[in-house]
Amino acid sequence: MCTQLHRHNWVVTVYCKAATLNADGMVVDFKHVKDKIHGYLDHGNFNKLLPFNPTAENIARWIVEQIPSCYMAKVQESEGNTAVYCLDDVHDELEGE
Repeated sequence: MCTQLHRHNWVVTVYCKAATLNADGMVVDFKHVKDKIHGYLDHGNFNKLLPFNPTAENIARWIVEQIPSCYMAKVQESEGNTAVYCLDDVHDELEGE
């Protein structure tokens, strides 16, 4: 039974890039991403697990920092409430489009 004080069913979208594909033909193994992020945060008390205020914005930044090929993360707390964190160099590229 999960006894969280304040529970969210987060939806996380991770964007990754690489100049070349790995030996398996992938930018990143999404199982690795899921294990790293979901495995750490699932059913945990974010206030105890994370060394920062666990806002959607801070969690999006933390995700980008955990995965080397990740350049952007979207964290949706609920419908219409989404935070996006994007590395500055990629943000500048997206703004120019």
